[in-house]
Amino acid sequence: MSVMEPSHWLTPGWSDGDAAYDGPPGAVTLVGAGPGDPELLTIKAMRALQAAKLVLYDHLVSPGVLDFLPPDADRVYVGKESSRHTLPQAQIIELMVRLAKSGRPVLRLKGGDGYIFGRGGEEAQALAAEGIPFTVVPGLTAAQGAAASVGIPLTHRDHACSLVLATGHMRENRTVDLDWAMLARPRQTVVLYMGINNLPEICDQLIAHGMPSDTPAALVERATQPEERCITGTLADLPTLAKEHGVKPPALIMIGAVVSLRAELVPGQNHPALATA
Repeated sequence: MSVMEPSHWLTPGWSDGDAAYDGPPGAVTLVGAGPGDPELLTIKAMRALQAAKLVLYDHLVSPGVLDFLPPDADRVYVGKESSRHTLPQAQIIELMVRLAKSGRPVLRLKGGDGYIFGRGGEEAQALAAEGIPFTVVPGLTAAQGAAASVGIPLTHRDHACSLVLATGHMRENRTVDLDWAMLARPRQTVVLYMGINNLPEICDQLIAHGMPSDTPAALVERATQPEERCITGTLADLPTLAKEHGVKPPALIMIGAVVSLRAELVPGQNHPALATA
C-alpha cells in the first residue's frame, strides 16, 4: 500500500513517470462508499474498490471500506473535516483532473452518496468540461443508513408523507441559509447533514417559523458504525442534549413525528435471538 500526499501531484514540476503523457485521459469512477458500515457497500462499489489502482478518498470513508482496496493501490487522502480541509474543493478537482489527464484511471471515493451533499455534482461537471470519461456509482446515504440502524423510519403513512434532506452548515457569510418555512411544515421528516455546530440556530429558526417545540427529534452520531449513538428528545431540548452528550460530527439531525417510533423499532430489541447476537 502506498499512501501519497496530494501535494505530490499539485506541486509544479510533478513527476510520476507519466508527466509527458499525451494519450487519452484515464477514466474516473465516482463511488459512494455508504454511511460507514462496509457491509452496506453496493456490489458495484466493491468491485470498483477491488480493481482500483489510484484512489482519492474523503474523511467520511471508513477504514473498513478502505480494506477492500488492493494492497498496492495508491491512496491519496483529500478529506475535509469541520474547519480543517486537507485540500480546498477546487484543488481536489484540479488534482483529480490532472491525474486523469496523465492517463491513470482514478477512483474518487466519497462517504455516503456523492450526489447527496458530497459535491459529486461539481466534480462530475469538471470532468465533463475537460472531456474526461467518468461513471458514477451511487452509495447509501447517511440518512438511509441511520434510519435503518437506529429504528427511525424516514417516512410513515401515519406520521410523514414527505422527506426533506438539507445541509445545516454555514455559508460564506457565516449564516445558515435555509428555507425555514418549508422545513417547518407539518407531516414531514427533516434530516439535516453537517449541522451539529449550528444546532442552536437551527432549532431556534424552526420553532420561530412554526414547528412545535415539542416535535420529536434525534441526533445520530457515526451512523451504522461501531461507535454509533442515537440521542432522542424534542426540538427545543436538542441543543442541550448535544452539549450534555458531547455530540460531534459526523452526526445527523433528524426531526419529525417518526422519531417517536424509535421506542418500538430499535433493531433487535423485540427479538431475543437478535438482541443477544
